[in-house]
Amino acid sequence: MAEELSENPETPETTEDEPIKQRKNGLYPGVSDELAENMRSGWADTELHGLEPVPQAERTAERRAALSARFPGERLVVPAGNLKTRSNDTEYPFRASVEYAYLTGNLTEDGVLVLEPKDGGHDATLYLLPRSDRENGEFWLSGQGELWVGRRHSLAEAEQLYGIPASDVRELADRLREATGPVRVVRGYDAGVEAALTDKVTAERDEELRVFLSEARLVKDEFEVGELQKAVDSTVRGFEDVVKVLDRAEATSERYVEGTFFLRARVEGNDVGYGTIAAAGPHACTLHWVRNDGPVRSGDLLLLDAGVETHTLYTADVTRTLPVNGAYSEIQKKIYDAVYEAQEAGIAAVRPGAKYRDFHDAAQRVLTEKLVEWGLVEGPVERVLELGLQRRWTLHGTGHMLGMDVHDCAAARVEAYVDGTLEPGMVLTVEPGLYFQADDLTVPEEYRGIGVRIEDDILVTEDGNRNLSAGLPRRSDEVEAWMARLKG
Repeated sequence: MAEELSENPETPETTEDEPIKQRKNGLYPGVSDELAENMRSGWADTELHGLEPVPQAERTAERRAALSARFPGERLVVPAGNLKTRSNDTEYPFRASVEYAYLTGNLTEDGVLVLEPKDGGHDATLYLLPRSDRENGEFWLSGQGELWVGRRHSLAEAEQLYGIPASDVRELADRLREATGPVRVVRGYDAGVEAALTDKVTAERDEELRVFLSEARLVKDEFEVGELQKAVDSTVRGFEDVVKVLDRAEATSERYVEGTFFLRARVEGNDVGYGTIAAAGPHACTLHWVRNDGPVRSGDLLLLDAGVETHTLYTADVTRTLPVNGAYSEIQKKIYDAVYEAQEAGIAAVRPGAKYRDFHDAAQRVLTEKLVEWGLVEGPVERVLELGLQRRWTLHGTGHMLGMDVHDCAAARVEAYVDGTLEPGMVLTVEPGLYFQADDLTVPEEYRGIGVRIEDDILVTEDGNRNLSAGLPRRSDEVEAWMARLKG
């Protein structure tokens, strides 16, 4: 990686006759006047005209209107966030805050959406970094200048793309400090913005803004459902990629599985939506196994929990538990089929008007019945469920909302989410599992080290549900046939 010129390099040693140019050039310390002048000029005009709005521009306008109606007469500030340092002078890849992306469609760092109260509604302004300045040398001397990180849109271009008037974000802090009247800000993304509003906001009022924006995403619009389907379709192809190279994974490690899926995510999307879980053998019993450094052995199961994130930041979340050699053993099939039966019951409970918890309860009941039937826990089933004894092996909830976050709408109120009612347009996962830890002496030895989870992304429709990830087989015999075809 090349190292950029510092904006404030140490002044080099000079002779008595040399330092005049170094010292008189305040804009470019350590750079000669001749080079500075050369870099100021000779650049073509690259301004873009007639840009089409981003596909979700109409939707983001509707979302801002709903936000405006909820908080009349108040200034609302929603930051995208800033780059975060990974180590020394390198940063993590930037991902805009969900609240900001949801309301604007813009995904660049340092952006801030401000809704100013006006005439009973709001005027929206998108505060962004403008194009790099050639006059002051920022574009080639700054580590975030366009010469180093690439061209960014001008403010005029941004207005065309996002349908929102745009201003220079470097002027925003002063404007916020001078602002009067009630203000709310989405916290946790931009310390500079929050510092400018220190005396104008309260944690309680800001939390109300965050909660509203979280609950607004519970029901997905047509654009969002389309993006989630794109994410799922790419994810299906990523799973197919993995099956085709399982022999190479056996020669290396779980990292080969992770890397194979990541290639599909980067080629067809923005990234993976979360850290890929490529858990082979007993690692499948660790719910969030993301080290992915273990062996992949014939005869073991591979639990692959992965999702592609689209360029608009919507993610899939799909899990399949696959026999590495292409065929389930008798005990593996017994456990897998039990989880499949539980998932079928859970999916059947997803429909408009149902309680959110219904699909979890349906899946847990089936798993509990199996555990009692196998003699792993003493019944009756109602007693086990009442005491939660099945959770030693079922471990987790059966699903969650899905969208721009893999665990979407996390700030929503309990009464609006987990104690709420399903509506058309909601998208959630259904993902029961059974996990028998390798050191669990309460189960027969043949169970130990087997973990199975099956997860699909389910859209609530007007008359029931639609499995967005139905392109991946789920039934054990169908999984084996699918793997055989892919391995050819």
